[in-house]
Amino acid sequence: MIILNDILAVPSIFSVVAVVDLTQVWVQFVSGMIQTSLLEYVAVIAGIVSVWYSRKEDILVYPIGLVSTIIYVYLSFKYHLIGEASVNIYYSVLSIYGWYLWAKRNNQQEHVLQITFSTPKMWAWQLTFFAVLYVVIYFSLVYLKGAFYPGVIPWGDAFASATAYTGMWLMARKKVESWYWWIGTNIASIPLYFVKGLVFTSVFYFVLLVMAFWGLVEWQRRARAARQQTIVVL
Repeated sequence: MIILNDILAVPSIFSVVAVVDLTQVWVQFVSGMIQTSLLEYVAVIAGIVSVWYSRKEDILVYPIGLVSTIIYVYLSFKYHLIGEASVNIYYSVLSIYGWYLWAKRNNQQEHVLQITFSTPKMWAWQLTFFAVLYVVIYFSLVYLKGAFYPGVIPWGDAFASATAYTGMWLMARKKVESWYWWIGTNIASIPLYFVKGLVFTSVFYFVLLVMAFWGLVEWQRRARAARQQTIVVL
C-alpha cells in the first residue's frame, strides 16, 4: 500500500517541480526585461527590422543589420558569449560582402544575384562548412572556458555560432537554404541568451525564429518563380 501511494505521488511531485521551474523562469524573465539596457533594445529592434528586409530581398538588410551586429559584438564579449561574439564580427564582415553582391547589376541594370535553391554540391559544401566550424569553435571555447571565460557554454555556443556562420554565408549568396540554418541558430540562441540574463535578446531570437519560417516560405516562392521564368525563357 505504501509503495502504491508512493507511485501515485510521483506525477504530483513532477507537477510541483514543473510549477516551481516555470515560476523561476517567469521571475527571471521579468527581472531580465527590467534590467535590459538601451543598447540591447537598439540592437534587437535593428535586428528585427534587418530580418524583415531580408525576407523582402531588400538591400537595406545589410546597413541596418550592421547596427545590430556591432552592438552585439560588444554585448557578447561582456557576457562571455565568445562564439556569438565571433559570429557577430563575421556578420559585420559578411554584411559588407553581401551588400556588394546584392547591389551588383548587369548592363540592363538588373540585379545579377537571384534567389536560388542549393545544388547537391552546394549542400555538401555547407554541411562540411558547418561541421568543420562546429568542431573548431567547440574546442576553442573549451580552451577559453578553462583559461579566460568560465561562463562559456561550449556545445550550445558552438552550435549557435556554426549554424549562424553557415546561414550568413548562404544568405550573401541568396540561397533559400540559408533560412534552415537561421532556424537552427535561433532555436539554440533562445535558451543560450536567456541563461546569460539577456532576456530581451532571448525574446528577440524567438521573434527571429518565427520570421525565419516566414522568410523560408517567401524565398522558396521566389526561387520557384525565378526557376519557372527561366524555363519559360529557354
